[in-house]
This record gives sequence, structure tokens and C-alpha cells, in this order.
Amino acid sequence: MALITYLVEDNQTILDNLIETLEEIASVKVVGHAATEMDATRWLLINDGHWQLAVVDLFLQEGSGLGVLAGCRQREPYQKVVVLTNYATDDVRRRAMELGADAVFDKSNQLDEFFDYCVAETAREVMSTQH
Repeated sequence: MALITYLVEDNQTILDNLIETLEEIASVKVVGHAATEMDATRWLLINDGHWQLAVVDLFLQEGSGLGVLAGCRQREPYQKVVVLTNYATDDVRRRAMELGADAVFDKSNQLDEFFDYCVAETAREVMSTQH
């Protein structure tokens, strides 16, 4: 079973690479993406309960990933929100976690950890549907 995933990323090259890699190694099904806070927040709210993983960049074409995090704080326990950014400073990590992020990864040096997280979430989802 694929992990239903939504991506919030404004760089088309990064977005394309994320989709390809996630679908290949983590059994992820990317069902949509947005490049702005407003579009992402709207989609996550409209599709509430119908996604399992949201991957959010902090710096977007319009708005911020922090706003996206704040907008989906009232999600179900099985819904995970992960920040994937080039600016994973201690302050950014702390703020993202305060706003409800389940994990924060740095694009420049933590991609392996990010992909491992996605693989683990897929496995967790498979296990929960078998019981």
C-alpha cells in the first residue's frame, strides 16, 4: 500500500526529483503539490483525512512553510508532516516542531535520513492496515 503524500515545494527540479525518488524507494503515491502557502493549506484542509504524509519546504513562492504547518495542526494522528528545507537551523527546527512538524530534515545533508523516514512511515502504514 502506497503512502498518500502531498508535497509543498516551489522548485520544480527539486519537486520532480522528490516525486521520482519517493515513488521509487518508499512506495509513496504523490497525489498533489503546491508552491504557495495558500494553495497548500487549502488542499490539506479540503482533503483532510485523505492524506498520510505532507512534505513541506519553508521558503515558498508565496507565504511560508511555517504557515502550512500551522494550518494543519488539527490533523489525525496517522497524518505526518515533515519539513524538508535548506535552512534547518536549530531555531527553525525548534519553531517547526512547535508548530506540529513530526520531523525536520536538511535538504543539503539529510536526504538519506529523510528517505529512511518515508520508508519507515510506509512500513508503519502497511503494518497498521494488516491488523
